Amino acid sequence: MKTLKFNLSSIILFLVLATTFNSLQAQIPNPTLIGYFHNWQDANAPYIQLDQVDNRYKVIDVSFAVPQAGTDYKMQFVPDQVSQATFISQIQTLQNQGRKVLISIGGATAPITLNSIFERDTFITTMTGILNTFGFDGIDIDLEGSSLSVSGGTISNPTDQPIIYMIYAIKQIMANYQATNNQKMILTMAPETAFVQGGQSAYAGIWGAYLPVIHGLRDSLDILHVQLYNSGSMYGIDNNIYVQGTADFIVAMCEAVIQGFSTAGGSFVGLSASKIAAGLPACSSAAGGGYVHPDTVKAAINYLRGAGPAPGSYVMANPAGYPSFRGLMTWSINWDAVSTCSSSYAFANTYSSIYGSPTSVSDQPMNVIKVYPNPTESVLNIDFANNDFQNETLKVYNLVGHVVKSIKIDASRIAFDVSELPTGIYIINVKNERIRFTK
Repeated sequence: MKTLKFNLSSIILFLVLATTFNSLQAQIPNPTLIGYFHNWQDANAPYIQLDQVDNRYKVIDVSFAVPQAGTDYKMQFVPDQVSQATFISQIQTLQNQGRKVLISIGGATAPITLNSIFERDTFITTMTGILNTFGFDGIDIDLEGSSLSVSGGTISNPTDQPIIYMIYAIKQIMANYQATNNQKMILTMAPETAFVQGGQSAYAGIWGAYLPVIHGLRDSLDILHVQLYNSGSMYGIDNNIYVQGTADFIVAMCEAVIQGFSTAGGSFVGLSASKIAAGLPACSSAAGGGYVHPDTVKAAINYLRGAGPAPGSYVMANPAGYPSFRGLMTWSINWDAVSTCSSSYAFANTYSSIYGSPTSVSDQPMNVIKVYPNPTESVLNIDFANNDFQNETLKVYNLVGHVVKSIKIDASRIAFDVSELPTGIYIINVKNERIRFTK
């Protein structure tokens, strides 16, 4: 027996879905702007009080929780510029505004490697303690350097203990969070391209080493920030090489994790476009390489979303694009705030120029469009409360952005036969000249 579930708004109005997917949409808007927050003073990118971060940043990744001295598994987080009580209060201020504050683990200078059950369990205990103490909404996994390495096994069946222990640990931390807070812990990742797309070139050492972690946590993963900096050149899924700092690199690397690709460790099955955000430096000084001019960023993201032409030579495997593409991430909010690279908050301005001012789901009248039964196995009824969408085209997308059905709206009700579609979750997309919901 098969069951199809549908997802709808005035472009996309989210309805009843699988628990994990529904929890994701409820907690984080789509699209969204994500930024890393430095928990230290930098003369070139000064410390910002957490509750003073530009309000366009809806997800803030606090950098970093790191291992205590002499370990690579016993985690700690100490606010650098304010007291613990003040930092907790600032987190609560952002949360009261509907924003999410995550603790990012690792970073370039703090490898985390779980080599034993004792180290695994210590990591679980200390990270759970950090989440409970500060009231973070979740964890961002930013493992770099020697944290992850592949020496055998496959993406779906890893054999390296640090990878196995990390997957287990994150699942247990999420279970602890659920038990304490009665809601899903938000989980994001920011892997460098060598650890993910680099798996197409080799599956050994750091090359492809993040893939089994992503695969093992894919059902719980909310957003993967495709880290498009400090990368060098990488293969796209078209077997051509693309160089960081270009529109082609943005599009090729993002589509690779949506479409999936083959490696010597087996096939990596792609993720939903709604789980993918493009990660870029806020300015040319923020990273060792990979900065992209705002106009180029806008052209690349519009192409990915199916809202603009190809900005370079790369041609997407899915010509319709990915309307549910999640948004942008930057390293970092602190670098974005300074005016020495460009104008202050130039990256946030780029985000606004692409997505405008999104309307939240709660702002849309829930009775404009009704979808039932949902889920369904045979016929889906779509009722329109008024004539706003008369003669418009309703499109049905699967979760990798493919249009599986287009229907001309010529009545107040559409009866859509879903019997030939594979079991899964789908997105219904409908818009007119007056109502545009960039969600």
